[in-house]
Amino acid sequence: MTESQTISPSFFGLGIAPRLLEALDRLKLTIPTSIQRDAIPPLIEGKDLIGIAQTGTGKTLAFAIPAIQRLASIKGQALVLLPTRELALQVDEVFHKLGRPFGLRTAVLIGGQDIKRQFSAINKRPHIIVATPGRLIDHLEQKTIHLNEVNTLVLDEADRMLDMGFLPQITRILKVVPVNRQTMLFSATMPEDIVRIAANYMKLPVRVEIARPGTAADKITHELFVITREAKNLLLEKLLTDYRGSTLVFCRTKFNAKKVTRAVQTMGHRSAEIHSNRSLAQRREALDGFKSGRYRVLVATDIAARGIDVTGIELVINYDLPSNPGDYVHRIGRTGRAGLSGRAISFATPDQRSEVREIEKLVRIMLPPSRLPTFPPRQPTQMGEKHTAHQTRGAQYSHSGHSRRPPHRQYR
Repeated sequence: MTESQTISPSFFGLGIAPRLLEALDRLKLTIPTSIQRDAIPPLIEGKDLIGIAQTGTGKTLAFAIPAIQRLASIKGQALVLLPTRELALQVDEVFHKLGRPFGLRTAVLIGGQDIKRQFSAINKRPHIIVATPGRLIDHLEQKTIHLNEVNTLVLDEADRMLDMGFLPQITRILKVVPVNRQTMLFSATMPEDIVRIAANYMKLPVRVEIARPGTAADKITHELFVITREAKNLLLEKLLTDYRGSTLVFCRTKFNAKKVTRAVQTMGHRSAEIHSNRSLAQRREALDGFKSGRYRVLVATDIAARGIDVTGIELVINYDLPSNPGDYVHRIGRTGRAGLSGRAISFATPDQRSEVREIEKLVRIMLPPSRLPTFPPRQPTQMGEKHTAHQTRGAQYSHSGHSRRPPHRQYR
């Protein structure tokens, strides 16, 4: 099925049990997204499934609903593997909201969390285990958990787990969970390693592809500024003045994320940082503060590219281009979620022509170049002779998402 096909007007008719339909109704979840509409029926039938869909399309409910319904009808456990702590906590939250009427018990096994608390959750015989691969392996090695009752396995954000080097851990886990199980694999892209996993560990999986791998959400407006490293903060300050909504800023390194966070705070904006040097408590505080509006700007590394489930993010700024072109899709997927429009603005230095082209090749669209604004004369504005032509009076942004300039003219 494709995105253009008629969307089911409700969850009714997808094979969902009445009590789960009531739970969805209480949560005011009435209209399924495309991935939910196409994935839920075969999953409820017990089939293995590979779901390919961009971020922000509602994949969590697409596997949570069938998993809960399966556990309500047969004994056993569900195991959900995710790449990051933030994603694990968010998925656990969805299971709690949806499974509350069923007395659903969960255990979250992630790094940075009190291990004794995890032992306690395991001892309560949870119906759902939500884990990151590394921490789950720790428990397996310590023999504090056994997976012999797992009859439902979910690999969420599978391509991201592979990007983060989790293939050995995933392979090890796949070898210890029972062979007689249902396996659900969700991913935004379909690299060869995932194809091999499907061939070796899944039984004739149904494939549901909502968007081609690498496809960006169609309601996101893309924009590109070519700028020197020294002038990035000047442009960032101008953008944060022009756009008043919640803003997510991505940096390549945790060192740069820390530095940019300080700069944003100096500009007078409430901001927080989220990266691997922050403790789990600090990361949760930053994310909760961003969700509640306590922080208007969240500065993150790619560890958060798929770990932030916040509706209503107005702007994503790629302060640094991602080191992996595929991460561009995951970064900008934080805006334009749930059918809303969004904006993605990227900063590229003059020597990053090839990186921009790799991103464009992946997402199959051109990143429209925009003129640089004129910065205050008291601050450095030298951009080199090749770029001074783009310093015009006032900010002239390409709000339409298009530009009459040929692509990459700034690079020539």
